[in-house]
Amino acid sequence: MTFERDAPVRGTQSFVHTLSACWERPSLTALEVLWRWAFGVPALALISYEALGVWRQAQIDTTALRQISLLDPMSTATTLTHTAAVLMPPVLRVAEWLVPLLLVVWVIVSSFGRVAVLRCADAQLHARPGTLMLLQAVRMTALACSFALWVASLHAATQIAVNLPIATDHEPNLVLYCALVIIATLGMFTLWAVVSWALSIAPLLAMLGNLGAGASLAAAFRLGLLRSKLVEINLVMGIVKIALIVLAMVFSASPLPFESLATPQFMAWWYAGVTVVYLVASDFFHVVRLVAYLELWKSFYRDGLQSRSM
Repeated sequence: MTFERDAPVRGTQSFVHTLSACWERPSLTALEVLWRWAFGVPALALISYEALGVWRQAQIDTTALRQISLLDPMSTATTLTHTAAVLMPPVLRVAEWLVPLLLVVWVIVSSFGRVAVLRCADAQLHARPGTLMLLQAVRMTALACSFALWVASLHAATQIAVNLPIATDHEPNLVLYCALVIIATLGMFTLWAVVSWALSIAPLLAMLGNLGAGASLAAAFRLGLLRSKLVEINLVMGIVKIALIVLAMVFSASPLPFESLATPQFMAWWYAGVTVVYLVASDFFHVVRLVAYLELWKSFYRDGLQSRSM
């Protein structure tokens, strides 16, 4: 089975046009921010509460942590290893119940939020929050697998740059370790942007064609020439996310040359402001990607999800 194609259009052309259209409709971003922060603020409060509880109960040598320096990599590695050994058992005990709870709540809240945003963009879409919950669960499972692969790459970097030098009576190479971590992180980030397009488009297909979870996933892999456009948009989004992170780091560091004049209270408010701007910008581009998928699909196919046998 395949879909009928209308006029070809470049994915980046659709993305740029949608970027301007979403900027002119701030209600879409406001709705996205509302449902994400409705989950994120209580979740962050709960995580902070549990983290403070773990920190207070653990016997941490804070003096040693304050004295760590890249100029003394052996001492730094020893201090961080000891701190991790103390913190890991209580952290894992909390994570056993906290992580599943947050994942379940995220799947529910994000499904209703995604339905609300997409129906705000196009009122003719079908509301299928149950289907989106199943699709979101599949996406979270795939994301967890990619995260596990990323953690495995970090362990490999630790083995190469830290454990092997120590085993041969050499100092750990923290510069090499940081480089390997950056490469592994950017590589996994890019890989996820390339392969996750089907999981991103499936909820939209479910709402377009009033499909179930299995049918929408199957339809996502039968998009023919549209597939390359979706991958193109996903790659652009990956680049945009990296750019947002870099900009946030730059703005966070910009007051440091004036640290003799900036008070700790000012720096705390500055960091909070940069974080809020980054999160709102990230939410905006999430909306842009969804609407870009929708508009690209409309421009590419004439008859919706009506398919014909080959």
